[in-house]
Amino acid sequence: MDINGIIGETKRSVNLPTKSAIYVWGYNQSGQTGRKGKEGQLRIPKQLPPELFGCPAGANARWLDISCGREHTAAVASDGSLFTWGANEFGQLGDGTEEGRKHPEKVKQLETEFVKSVSCGAHCTAAIAEPRENDGTILSRLWVWGQNQGSNYPRLFWGAFSPNTTICQVSCGAVHVVALSEDGLLQAWGYNEYGQLGRGFTCEGLQGARVINAYAKFLDEAPELVKITLVSCGEYHTAAISEKGEVYTWGLGNMGQLGHTSLQSGDKELLPRRVVALDGIFIKDVACGGAHTCAATQKGALYAWGGGQAGQLGLGPQTGSFSFIPLRI
Repeated sequence: MDINGIIGETKRSVNLPTKSAIYVWGYNQSGQTGRKGKEGQLRIPKQLPPELFGCPAGANARWLDISCGREHTAAVASDGSLFTWGANEFGQLGDGTEEGRKHPEKVKQLETEFVKSVSCGAHCTAAIAEPRENDGTILSRLWVWGQNQGSNYPRLFWGAFSPNTTICQVSCGAVHVVALSEDGLLQAWGYNEYGQLGRGFTCEGLQGARVINAYAKFLDEAPELVKITLVSCGEYHTAAISEKGEVYTWGLGNMGQLGHTSLQSGDKELLPRRVVALDGIFIKDVACGGAHTCAATQKGALYAWGGGQAGQLGLGPQTGSFSFIPLRI
């Protein structure tokens, strides 16, 4: 049977593999591995069968994106459907309830949308989507739900951006979210106790969305606006790539996850600051873990820095438990 007959023909211009599958492993206390009644942890990757997602047994579904939160998971199928499963005490599954679920189900509130990408925070979820019925005038929009997002259902969110701004990426941290516009602007909202919103100060309580407009290229010069192409949130820190391939980091840096040999505000950076150790290296991708960061170059080299107590830096035991500067793997 043709794959388009299984999950629907994809009319959007997205790059699709001929076959793909979802593999899961790790803790499963809340059913986040999608293995239904099977408890405990899974030590080796296991494929989730297509029938879990409503496909015939033996079929090869295709997937656009997947993201893991603290105890929930979300995946985007090639027909633009979004599936969620796992913990739901903050409504992070987007079904309007706070009841956990150990198997994948479609997010019904987004069935009229073609979902392109998804990001899971600790207890919230955000997705980029566009209307299925679209004359071309409405482009990618942001939907948010779960902890601190104002709803247990997906809700359209513009924040500090003007309505109908095209949103091309979103990333969720433990208690903060950052979204990237097509124009290269970042907006951030959530908690800011470690400066992870990039506003130049820390503060208590939930903060509304605000555009980040000051990036410190050099410590002895005034911060300036920088065009951003990609963003990633760690637990309490954030990293972004400029159009020139430079990496900027901010937020909590106590484990070296910001990539600076010294910090300007105790164990924090309150404004986005350029990682000077990567000068002259064009970075094309960056990803933040809980307290470590990795970056890939245009030529395929990989750098890592931050907390490595569990070997997450991939640098071997001789390097110690953390690194404050990027090291090539």
